[in-house]
Amino acid sequence: MKHTFSDTYTGEQEEICAMIANFDTQGKSFDERDRNSLKLFNIGDETINVKSFKVPHLVNKIAYKFFRSSKAERSFTYAHKLLENGILTPAPIAYFEEETILFGHSYYVSKHLKYDLTYRELTTEGIYKGNKEILAAFAKFTYTLHNKGIHFLDHSPGNTLIVINDDGYDFYLVDLNRMNFGPMDFETRMANFARLSYNESDIAIMAKAYAKESGEDQEKVYKAICNATQSFQEKFHKKQKLKKKLKFWKKA
Repeated sequence: MKHTFSDTYTGEQEEICAMIANFDTQGKSFDERDRNSLKLFNIGDETINVKSFKVPHLVNKIAYKFFRSSKAERSFTYAHKLLENGILTPAPIAYFEEETILFGHSYYVSKHLKYDLTYRELTTEGIYKGNKEILAAFAKFTYTLHNKGIHFLDHSPGNTLIVINDDGYDFYLVDLNRMNFGPMDFETRMANFARLSYNESDIAIMAKAYAKESGEDQEKVYKAICNATQSFQEKFHKKQKLKKKLKFWKKA
């Protein structure tokens, strides 16, 4: 198994290699998904988070082997780039890639972060739903990303971990393999909010905070986010209907 470790990581590398070799039978499942899975491992007092990426289809097996970086490598590289730009993410440790004729399994390893909530808790039932202070702080954080030329393509409810502290809130990005870097125009910045919340009151809070930070007109920001959100919702629901039809045809 090919692997690369962060220069700053001083922990037990052999133990982490053993975790990867025994990923299927060891570790504690943390988040099972259709595409990928996460497991937690302990090394002494340290908790390690290992993300296993689903083996890609044939075309991507060839692409990742010869032409482009894997999701694991991109997660590792982008984590370092975020930290270099003062943006928080759980500390990157290593990435692993299976060495076969074509691309196979891959893993991204980071330190596990104990967090208080994700952005999702701001939009679902619970004690944090609609929290104006956190929503405003999140919008300011998003402006910081944009101002630094960081376009987080998976800026969605589960991909920002929030830590509450005495000074306010710290935001940590996860699921890092899809990012672009460089200047963004107004439309691209506003579209980056599209997957977060369709609740107009949430959008109003974020628009006000983003406008204040950026100097843009508040109403212009609000309308642009609403339009981007509506467009995303329409595309999402059309895609879901198509998936249901395809499943029905397969069963028929």
